[in-house]
Amino acid sequence: METQELRKIYHRTERLTLIILLIALPAFGIVYLYHNSGSITKDLPEPSGFFNGFLMTFSITLLIGQFWAFRVNIKKSFAETELLEKVKIYAKATTQRFLFLFLVSICSTLGLLFSGNPFFIVIFALALVFFSLAKPSPDRMTRLMKLKKEDRELLREIARPV
Repeated sequence: METQELRKIYHRTERLTLIILLIALPAFGIVYLYHNSGSITKDLPEPSGFFNGFLMTFSITLLIGQFWAFRVNIKKSFAETELLEKVKIYAKATTQRFLFLFLVSICSTLGLLFSGNPFFIVIFALALVFFSLAKPSPDRMTRLMKLKKEDRELLREIARPV
C-alpha cells in the first residue's frame, strides 16, 4: 500500500514539474523570437522604469526565495522517520519551488516582451538552471533527504514506469 502511495506522489510531482516547464519554455521562446525578429514592429506600450525595476527585483527575489524555501522545507524531512512522510514533504517543497520558478519565468517573459531588456533573458536562463536542478529524481531525493539504502532502493522502484 505504501509503495502505491509513494508511486502516486512521485509521479504526480514529476508530471506537474513537466507541465510547468512545458508552459514556461514555449511562452518565453515565442517572446524571445518576437523580440529578436527584425521584421515585426512593436506596438506594445513601453513600461515605466519603475515597472522594469520591479519585475527584475521581484524575479531575482523569487529565485533566491525558492532556493531558500526549498532548503527550509527539506530540513523538515530530517525530523521524520517514515519514508512516506519524507516524500510528502519533498513533493510539497518541489511543487512550491516549481511554482516560484514558473512565476519567475512569467515575470521574465513579460519583462522581455514589454521592455526588451536583455537582463530578463539572463533571469530566465537562471530559472532554467533551477528547473533543471530541481526536477525530481530518486537520486536527487536520496541525496537531499539523506535516505538509507533500503529507502533508496524503494525510491528507484517507484520511479520506474508501471
